[in-house]
Amino acid sequence: MTPDPRARFPRSARVRSRVQYARVFEGGRRPGDALLGLHWLPAATPPRFGLAVSRKVDPRAVGRNRIKRVLRENVRHLRPQLAGGDYVIVARPAAARAGHAELAASLRRLLRKLGALPAPPPGGTMPAPPTSVS
Repeated sequence: MTPDPRARFPRSARVRSRVQYARVFEGGRRPGDALLGLHWLPAATPPRFGLAVSRKVDPRAVGRNRIKRVLRENVRHLRPQLAGGDYVIVARPAAARAGHAELAASLRRLLRKLGALPAPPPGGTMPAPPTSVS
């Protein structure tokens, strides 16, 4: 089974250099919560992501790498739906104690807060009520 090419996370989809990170940190919008901070610099380019997980978050490399792995996996699946521009996800100390589902939910919540990720479709099996035009 071949993976969906839209769900990859190639080098071209990453914020990589110090200059790119600095540009996003200086000019981007930045909502946050207890687990993550998200910096977004909107642009007409395809979405690119960078991760920042410092030793303050978890002094052990294995903990920092777990957080990055979870975030990369979520970004890989969300990337085709996202608005263009550069994103930098900054982990906060509480992220070291958070589980996979909590990190994923936090990331989705922040992306929706920015307007970079469309809202989920309403749940249920009933069709939406018709809107009346007066």
